[in-house]
Amino acid sequence: MSKRRDFLAANSGKRAPMPGFVLLMRPRHDGDETMRIGFTVTKKIGNAVVRNRMKRRLRALARELLAERGVAGADHVLIGRNGGIERDYALLRTELGKAFRKVTPQAAAAASVDTTTPAKAVAQVGKPL
Repeated sequence: MSKRRDFLAANSGKRAPMPGFVLLMRPRHDGDETMRIGFTVTKKIGNAVVRNRMKRRLRALARELLAERGVAGADHVLIGRNGGIERDYALLRTELGKAFRKVTPQAAAAASVDTTTPAKAVAQVGKPL
């Protein structure tokens, strides 16, 4: 995403604040199933070097997790926070997974249902006739 109006529209969607960043997600409802991502790091975070380093970390996180946990047909925005540059990358990755679950509660509910369904099926198959 590169247009200001897209970022402002995403701001009206769901929000998942985490210690290192904030994830915004808003479905576009335009029939296009592509996932779009945008990154924002304000001058409050630091100078250009620090802001660019934070954006690189956010891009790497998005490359890893957006394809499998993002919402199709939605805009996703990652806003860097002040503590994000010092946080461990693995911790940021875990937090991004939690943030995706937070903005897509139906996906988290479906995942928990899917994990219990096979156990019931196995229990029913294992019973003697």
